[in-house]
Amino acid sequence: MNQIVQYLTFGVAENLFAAPVGRVREILDLSPISRLPRSPAELLGMIDVRGASVPVVDARRLLGFGEANDTANTRIVVLTMMRGGRETVIGLKADRVFEVTSLDDETLEAPPEIGSCDWNAGAITGIGRRNGAFVTVIDVDSLFADIDVAHRAAA
Repeated sequence: MNQIVQYLTFGVAENLFAAPVGRVREILDLSPISRLPRSPAELLGMIDVRGASVPVVDARRLLGFGEANDTANTRIVVLTMMRGGRETVIGLKADRVFEVTSLDDETLEAPPEIGSCDWNAGAITGIGRRNGAFVTVIDVDSLFADIDVAHRAAA
């Protein structure tokens, strides 16, 4: 029996990505971000979310896309990830957020194998399709673990 999973879809550049709804805490309008000295380029800084400090990562930089100016559609998606057996909260600045949608887990394609090139497909759960467009489903834990952003932000 197919398992239908709910995902939040968001855009980065001209691409469509999805994160499991169970990992999404909330979606925020863009607010001022306090920069952290000597932080990696993809770590924009910290925001206050109801008294909690939350590190914010730029999805464009993290995913390897060129920089762009923020727009009225730019959002911060607050996600939870598992790190060292505990839940950590992190914000992901995306160009836009679309909708919550269902994707059938059995129809998700595996990430492509590219041979020996320097590409980490481990941050991708699968590739789906929605309204004729590819949807890259991210693995929240792996995506952030690779760059160790949560550890650096907490230090």
